[in-house]
Amino acid sequence: MDARALAAVALLGILAGCSAGTSSSSSSATAAPPTASPTGAAPSVEPVTSADWPTYHRDNARTGAATGLTSVGTLAKAWETRLDGAVYGQPLVVGNLVFAATEGDTIYALRAGTGAVVWSAHLGTPASRSELPCGNIDPLGITSTMVYDPDTRMVFALAELTGGAHELFGVDAATGAVRVHRPAEPPAGDRIAHQQRAALTLLNGRVYIAYGGLFGDCGNYIGSVVSVPTTSDGPLTSYAVPTTREAGIWGTGGGVVAGDRLYYAVGNGESTTTFDGSDSVIALRPDLTLADSFAPTTWAEDNARDLDLGSMTPVVTGPWVYADGKRGVGYVLRRDQLGGIGGEVSQAPVCRAFGGAAVSGDTVYLPCSDGPRAITIDGSGRISTRWRASIQAGGSPVVGGGQVWVVDYDAGTLYTLDQATGAVRQQVAIGPAPHFASPTLARNRAFIGTLSGVVAVGWD
Repeated sequence: MDARALAAVALLGILAGCSAGTSSSSSSATAAPPTASPTGAAPSVEPVTSADWPTYHRDNARTGAATGLTSVGTLAKAWETRLDGAVYGQPLVVGNLVFAATEGDTIYALRAGTGAVVWSAHLGTPASRSELPCGNIDPLGITSTMVYDPDTRMVFALAELTGGAHELFGVDAATGAVRVHRPAEPPAGDRIAHQQRAALTLLNGRVYIAYGGLFGDCGNYIGSVVSVPTTSDGPLTSYAVPTTREAGIWGTGGGVVAGDRLYYAVGNGESTTTFDGSDSVIALRPDLTLADSFAPTTWAEDNARDLDLGSMTPVVTGPWVYADGKRGVGYVLRRDQLGGIGGEVSQAPVCRAFGGAAVSGDTVYLPCSDGPRAITIDGSGRISTRWRASIQAGGSPVVGGGQVWVVDYDAGTLYTLDQATGAVRQQVAIGPAPHFASPTLARNRAFIGTLSGVVAVGWD
């Protein structure tokens, strides 16, 4: 792991979408007190180390590259803990605790070794499908991956509540007590038409929350990012894509941090005549002003045919940003100058990509709809395919122990692939998992959110 990635882990004492604004609406739901620890004693939360997984794909660069794994032996299911709803977000690991959030609007702390519940905090009543204009998650509670802040020792989650409210909660990682509870509504459009799927990002004492729409693209939603301070009642800041509707920011990886920029992929908008900021990669400053952007020359057709870049979180590797999406074309951009419309360094047909990728050196491991694939980006920004796996697993891959770990969420199977060749090494049945599911790797375990809770796969 490079120095930037290590710094990102160390800086996770801070949560990391052109108009600024704030939101003051609130929900009538109230946070329930957390249940007591079954052991009767609150655990301590250890300092974050490089072996932990405190945010989506482990670090703010979203590399998905694990360190500190024990030598990977024969895989087997170690435990399975059923919770009060589906776990769409990637579980987090700090020390011996696993943190998972459900569509039931409950956060759990589990023991990494056994899956036993240490505490749970129910944050309110999730939104039911019947009260939403469209969608495919019922109920709709906590969908995005949470983030752990070592400065405040809180786990932060964005809960969707009955009535379509969106509220940020900060929960004490040792006890489950709610310490922060603030409305964090998107700055434009109708709140009930928005869904918050993108992982939360922690940066410089603020949580960054990206919004998209519900499945079906119904209602008046506008892609945006909202920033909330972690430790005070200070003002919210926000960015909204300058479109009349849509342009959701919903890629599961959320904001990708490189230098002093947060990079997001933006979905299709309605315009096919005047560019409206959609179907793009944007770079935002920490104050959520727009610093830079890229869009393909095909943006109008992409908007018309729902072939946008918003389906995969961008990847940063060295001086490059790699973007891919529903059209199946990969674009290499200069990280310090995205290039505007048609300003890519190179492009090539690669695959239709959905979710979050992993990065190791100059190799990117992609979440392709027809199965994982590895590409390399050379010093001049050219794309070449390294391997294509034989399996159809469409989950978001991570790497560790010389292997690529990926979930076939429809078949309910965790696979490991040879990192150099893509050949299948092992597979373990884990049960049905949500779309875009991504494993968490820590020490001698892989933790996966499923439609019923969390499964741990271990090895000797």
